[in-house]
Amino acid sequence: MNKAFQTLDGALIVRRLLFFVLLFALSWVHLLVLFRGLGTEQAMDQAQIARQVARGEGLTTKNIRPLEHHLAETKEETTVPLVGLRDTYHSPLNPLVLGAVFKLVGADDFEAWEMNKKELVYPLDRVVALVSTLFFLMAIGVTYLLVSRIFDGKIAGVTALLMLLCDMFWKYSQSGLPQMLLLLLFSCGLYFTYRAVESQEEGRASMAQPLIAAAFFALMVLTHWITAWIFFGYLIFAAIAFRPRGIVALSSLAVLFIAVVYPLFRMTQITGQPFGVARFVFYNGLANGTESEIMRTLDLNANPLLIDGLLLKILGTTLVQATDLIPFLGGILAAPIFFIALLHPFKRDSIARFRWLIAAMWFFGAIGMAIFGISSDGLHPNQIHLLFAPIMAAYGLAFLSILWSRLEFVSSTPFLKNAHYIVIVALSAAPIILNLPKEVRMYIQVSDKGGWPQWPPYYPLILNKGMSKWVENDPLQSEIAISDQPWAVAWYADVNCLWLPRSKDDFLKLDTQATDLGTRFSGILITPQSRDKRPSIEVAAEYGDFAALVLDGRVATITGPTPSQPGFSIYDKAGSISEIYRRFPYRTPLLRQEMVYYSEGQLKESSLDE
Repeated sequence: MNKAFQTLDGALIVRRLLFFVLLFALSWVHLLVLFRGLGTEQAMDQAQIARQVARGEGLTTKNIRPLEHHLAETKEETTVPLVGLRDTYHSPLNPLVLGAVFKLVGADDFEAWEMNKKELVYPLDRVVALVSTLFFLMAIGVTYLLVSRIFDGKIAGVTALLMLLCDMFWKYSQSGLPQMLLLLLFSCGLYFTYRAVESQEEGRASMAQPLIAAAFFALMVLTHWITAWIFFGYLIFAAIAFRPRGIVALSSLAVLFIAVVYPLFRMTQITGQPFGVARFVFYNGLANGTESEIMRTLDLNANPLLIDGLLLKILGTTLVQATDLIPFLGGILAAPIFFIALLHPFKRDSIARFRWLIAAMWFFGAIGMAIFGISSDGLHPNQIHLLFAPIMAAYGLAFLSILWSRLEFVSSTPFLKNAHYIVIVALSAAPIILNLPKEVRMYIQVSDKGGWPQWPPYYPLILNKGMSKWVENDPLQSEIAISDQPWAVAWYADVNCLWLPRSKDDFLKLDTQATDLGTRFSGILITPQSRDKRPSIEVAAEYGDFAALVLDGRVATITGPTPSQPGFSIYDKAGSISEIYRRFPYRTPLLRQEMVYYSEGQLKESSLDE
């Protein structure tokens, strides 16, 4: 028996060593080889706010949303400077955590992390991705502890392996979005909730564990406002499952209130509304229009909020999410089986009851995503289905194991005992297994060129080496750039940047105000952000007066350049923006005609083409 135990223990050690080797190998590959820099506006925006936090300037932003500034002026009933604007869009926890990390690594000094001309990936992007990856790896550990407590070590190990081989998890780790911090907090909250369910089953009612779980879920809300919907699911479960009934739920609600009261009070002080401009994310979901349209306006009446048939829209949009459920759950095939496992009578009462908590939290989360918008295309900032993938996969694996063990040919063939695990892992890991070699080959082709940026639409080197020099960033007399990707300009160039307003009148109004305050506009940067991925008719509808400005670079690319023809520009031909042309007459192509900077005077460095 001792020899058999030693053999088993040795096999377990080997498996764990292989797991950690795979973990470190995938982390190294994704952070150093495949990493292309941050690729989402929310990640860059939170990163530049975090740098402001590291400098001791609090939750201020250099990404200036016209609507946010307008609401601040409406609240103050006086002129509010565009520079030093306080952010009311993001939940505060992730920028605060990143801010602490930035302070430790000296990222508050922009020049210390400036790119050289041989780099195409911003070094601080890797710091952001590293923090996110560490949260992901810690979440795997917590999930292993949770699932081994609910089921057994085998299911916990397979669940951890599914997480490690999930391509979607790695993409979010690289993105810099707060999803991996959410995953860690969610896993911790589930762990203490299950401990509380076990205590109830054993007749040892305790307030401590449910309230610790509530604290973790409240921290989730401080990381992403949309997770408040998940918290509502927890409150309903707590009101039913925990004794004394109602007291635990009310106490948990008090924990949430304590966590969010100051951020809501702060946003009310700034904009007059407890949710700041974050509430306008609603325009991405059930309301008409898009978030970008409403954020770029000074007139809310131009985009009235139409909520006719709201309940039917919520139901319809929630059901639509079911069609993309497998991609939303990271392609982990065992996760959707959770919904079938809801019908299985698990013997242990704690396991059976705990699954209804997961179902309730997922259901309310799905409603929140339906209201505020979600898409399976790319890395959507509102994607919180992913948080449920590991625990749902654990239940799915447990259910499959029960069915698999009841098959007669399995019981008579010992080596088939774990075959269902192998199939699930192989199919779920197919995306990362198939994509990894191709991505490595692509990296090898560009490694000697300084990296592989998220182009289009982001090209950090131009912003870091160009915009930071062309825009005066003296705190005593800062200039303000204008762009269709102000979050990228604020992050990579560390300059104040206004999101290109919707109308010429709004632009001129803000231009006059900025000049009066000594923070004049310096120029306009147009990138593929505003014109790619959509037909020109949609560009014209969204950008109105500025459509010719947005399409100018593309027209110039199509009509030239040739040795005798530099390309045709329509910027100076559009009467709707003639005043803008007179203000910024100099047109400087950057990276051929894909990025164009329009300025008052000729730039010292006329081009950063390769």
